[in-house]
Parts: sequence; structure tokens; C-alpha cells
Amino acid sequence: MYKVRDVKLIRLFIFLLPLTLFAELGYVEPWGKDADLCSQATAQKTARSKLSPMGLFAEQVILFHQNVLTHTTGPRSHFRPTSSQYMLQAIREYGFCKGYIMGCDRLLRENSDPWIYRTKEIKGVLYKWDPPKKEQ
Repeated sequence: MYKVRDVKLIRLFIFLLPLTLFAELGYVEPWGKDADLCSQATAQKTARSKLSPMGLFAEQVILFHQNVLTHTTGPRSHFRPTSSQYMLQAIREYGFCKGYIMGCDRLLRENSDPWIYRTKEIKGVLYKWDPPKKEQ
């Protein structure tokens, strides 16, 4: 059977495995006092390269929803950008955890109730306008 040392290593591996789902891949840009050391060329990376594995998985699920499921059931969102596009933008901008929470909050507000905030008319239809906000 397994030795005690092997069992401990297996338990440690199982404990640490979920942490890798939220880790950033590759090179991470400097922040804080070292942020000015970063050249402008490396500062213009795509948002996709900064996503964790969970963020990449969520992005693929959302893109599947947008490209396959929405075409079979039809668009139903009262918001612009749509709730799936909002969650995708939020995950790309803020990372998986915060973007997922922002997207779930948006889905909870998805209803046909009157909207007292900004609206936008697109092709004669009035939509609720609520893009993901950038932090200042």
C-alpha cells in the first residue's frame, strides 16, 4: 500500500490543486512602486493573456452561450451590452472572481421592470444601458 510520506504528499497536492485555478499565468506586470519600470510595449498585452484558467474556461462557456445557444433561443436581454457580454467584459477587466460576481449581479437585475437610469435606443427599441464601469 502507500507509505505515510506518500499519503501526505497526495493530501498536500489535493489541497493545493484548487489554488492553481486562480493563479496568473506567465509573466505578471510589476505594480506599486515598480510599475514605472515596466516598458510601454509590455504594458499593452491583451486581456486574454492575463486570465486565470478559470477565467479562460468561463470565457469559453460564455462564447459558447453567445455563439450557439443564443441563436437557437433568440436574444432576450433588456440590457445593452447584453448580460453575457457584460460578464465577459467584466471577467476580462477585473479577473474571474470579481467579474463573475459582477455578472451574477447583472443577471439578478435582468427583468422587464422600468429602468430609472441611463437608457439607449437601438433600432427603435429602448434598452437599459449599463456597461461595466472602469475603476478610477
